Amino acid sequence: MTALVTAFLLLVGACVTFLTTTSASAEPIGECTATKGAVVAVDFGPFGGGVVRGCDPTPATGYELLHDGGFGTTGTGHDGPGFICRIGHGSFDGGTQYPTPDRDDCVLTPPATAYWSYWVASPGDDDWSYSQYGAMSRNLKDGDVDAWVYGGTDIGGSTGRPDFSPDDVRAGDTGGTPDPGTPTGAPGEVDVNAAASWLKGRLTDGERVVDDGSDVPNYLLTTEIAYALAATEGKSADLGKVTAFLAAHAGDYAYPNGTGEAPDATAAARLALLAESTEADPRAVGGHDLVGALAAHVCAAGPDSGEPTPGCTAKGDFRNAGYTEGQALSVLALLRAGTAPAAETVDRLTQTQCRDGGVTSVLIRPGENCDGDPATTGLVALVLDAAGGHDEAVAKARTYLVGAQRADGAFPGYTGATVGSVYATAYAAQALHGLGDTERADAALGWLSRQQLDGGGFGFEEDATDPALYPTSVAVLASARTSLATLTTKKTDPTGPPTSPSPSSEPSTSQPPTTEPGTPPPGVGPDLKKGVAYLTGAARLKQGQYHLFDPKSPEADFGLTIDTAYALAATGLDNDKLRGIVDFIDGGGEDGAGKSIRDYTGVGTNYAQGGAIGKTALLAQAVGRDARDFAGLDLIDALEKGVCAKSSLPKRGCAAKGNYLYAESVFKQSLGVMAQLRAGEDEAAEQPVAYLASLQHENGAWPSLIPSTGDSDVDSTAIAAMALDMAGGAEAERAVDRALAWLASRQLPGGGFPGTVGISVNSTGLAVQGLSLDASRYADEITGARKFLAAQQNSDGGFNTSADGQRGSDLRASAQAVSGATGISFGELERSLAGTSPQPTPDPSDGVPDIVTPGDTSGGYGASGGGGGGGALASTGVQAGLLAAIAALMVLAGWRVAVTARRKATAEDGR
Repeated sequence: MTALVTAFLLLVGACVTFLTTTSASAEPIGECTATKGAVVAVDFGPFGGGVVRGCDPTPATGYELLHDGGFGTTGTGHDGPGFICRIGHGSFDGGTQYPTPDRDDCVLTPPATAYWSYWVASPGDDDWSYSQYGAMSRNLKDGDVDAWVYGGTDIGGSTGRPDFSPDDVRAGDTGGTPDPGTPTGAPGEVDVNAAASWLKGRLTDGERVVDDGSDVPNYLLTTEIAYALAATEGKSADLGKVTAFLAAHAGDYAYPNGTGEAPDATAAARLALLAESTEADPRAVGGHDLVGALAAHVCAAGPDSGEPTPGCTAKGDFRNAGYTEGQALSVLALLRAGTAPAAETVDRLTQTQCRDGGVTSVLIRPGENCDGDPATTGLVALVLDAAGGHDEAVAKARTYLVGAQRADGAFPGYTGATVGSVYATAYAAQALHGLGDTERADAALGWLSRQQLDGGGFGFEEDATDPALYPTSVAVLASARTSLATLTTKKTDPTGPPTSPSPSSEPSTSQPPTTEPGTPPPGVGPDLKKGVAYLTGAARLKQGQYHLFDPKSPEADFGLTIDTAYALAATGLDNDKLRGIVDFIDGGGEDGAGKSIRDYTGVGTNYAQGGAIGKTALLAQAVGRDARDFAGLDLIDALEKGVCAKSSLPKRGCAAKGNYLYAESVFKQSLGVMAQLRAGEDEAAEQPVAYLASLQHENGAWPSLIPSTGDSDVDSTAIAAMALDMAGGAEAERAVDRALAWLASRQLPGGGFPGTVGISVNSTGLAVQGLSLDASRYADEITGARKFLAAQQNSDGGFNTSADGQRGSDLRASAQAVSGATGISFGELERSLAGTSPQPTPDPSDGVPDIVTPGDTSGGYGASGGGGGGGALASTGVQAGLLAAIAALMVLAGWRVAVTARRKATAEDGR
């Protein structure tokens, strides 16, 4: 699911509480230079103060830098001191820590709209990067700079950044300008049918565009009209005439130098994308294999190699691409055809990104002058997002777009432009919509609606009086809320979703996985037996009963422990260990800090957690225990009492009628729904089901957080589909079909699925469970995902957090990989404990003590040694970081809720 903004919540050992420390004097700052020590700045501006700096001449971690720099912190009552809720410094207001209790009681994890976010910069960096890792996972170098800002941001760190630069901190000058707010242009809708009608009127003989004063076809503009017709009409006779014409002239357009030569990459990509969008074969367009031609003509070097190749600017260019647009469209055409583009072709797109995040339209060589524009930036952001593995570049592009958008929703066409550009605004809207920023995308569409001319067309710029074909076509795609990355003529019908393109062009030969509990799906996949052994190893499953939140803390991570129980129940490979976990929880067992499942769920308190209650109830139901009397709690009654009758916003707790109390994520809402439905409480679950269904986007996806801020999240979509699948009914079935089609469209060439930390193991496991709801339709996607999971399994049986992150087995990722690989929905999970015996009750004073080796990356708590695994929900800053992954890992996220890019705070608790 989307990642937790863990950076702001430094997870420290639960047994250590930090209050205000002594203020650092000005002298320590002098001990740090550009090449020695590290500097931290905390902005108390929201509380009437200024920016206070501190320094550590011998830096170790970001956490130590903060405290050694003279700052004090306090955690939350619910999560313990590990989640920093307040920061203070002796030089400001006598060391008072902010926010003060009247603003935030710090009982629950702060919302992502009001928390301390964490920003970092390495030596030489002139801009901040939003940290997706906990501060204890940031190993500092001499010259590093950190900043803490109170407010909020999203998982990409596109807002709320410091008003000062890293150089300002180094020099002690921390002035700056505020980040732009969300545009407030009036809403409106473009009349896409009128625009399409105007475009068709520009066709000659209903099949082609010709340049004025000649009979010469303009193939580029003809493809533009075809895209617009596909978006507005789907399959139609009008579109058929245009595509037939283009196919008949594919050689003329794509091979201007002859079919024996390298194609014009831009033309070949445009035709291939049209074929892919209209259910045609891009490998047979007018007898030409456009996909093969693009893949076969990638530049091995640029002109500086001594042996220049015509049509090559640098290594990785598609021959004759010429501009960044052509490079991006070529990469996208291969991706949509199921062919992995050469890595250097995607890297070339990142080389066209300027320091401010914008992307230049010219296919420059690395190091050349760079000046970005919103249109090219929007297109490249969409392509890099589709390619996966370039989250930082996508986040920078989004930041650039946010900064470029005017208050009325428009975007300029180029740096210094004083008027809004229709095509730039349309491309930016496509990107923002695709990246989940629907509020800004809708503001852009509102501006476009005010630029539409009487005949249906659009001009190039603001207040134009003459319509033009190119801006009209691009505006149509944006207004239809699609782009060349998602355009299709496949329409969802009442009986099912469009068939998603398979990662492979070959006919399906995969067998759907079984949902028989304990029977691993056939075909290539991870070694579940080794995975179970990793999860239940004595170094990881303390006393055979629970996982620790942090190996240095006595506190149990009940959410992560239930994750492991789900995995054991799904595989049936160690029912005795499963019995030990269940008996411990059901018996009200306490961890070393005296906490039990009551503390995790909050039942009977003012902070009862709907997601945690649902998650615990599902465990009881999965193993045949009574969820109405589990650990002495009536979890089903608690769920019913926790259904909100109305919104309590802006006060936290209830986002809307039907939301569960403090279920601030789709994941938590879904867990509660499944628990109620499994208990036979269909009537009591009606409002929660209806609210969950209402959160689904038009594209079929669900957001990560509640209230929704518009992102589209793999984890949340998979879990919501499982919940609605249980609800049943024609409307729910259609919602599930749309969700699965969207999930399939997000699969990357290697079989994995994108998460907030890259190509995510956690997200892939959840996607398998979701797609297995219609296993026969998505057999190929499931098989590809299981192969990906197998490739991420380590020799110790555990799994990496992601394919493109830090190596090392992670507990939470491993639990989700094991349960996800079985394809069994949490709503259908069943495992009988018949034949098992109560496990011996261990004596904490006996047996082999837990051994924690500092710096050990092969143990059970993630690559960085943090509790619950790197990226684990609410994991400590010490952990592998990846706290961002938590979003993904949220599946059953532990009882330590961390703040995800928005309110993933309490939101993820129930995972």
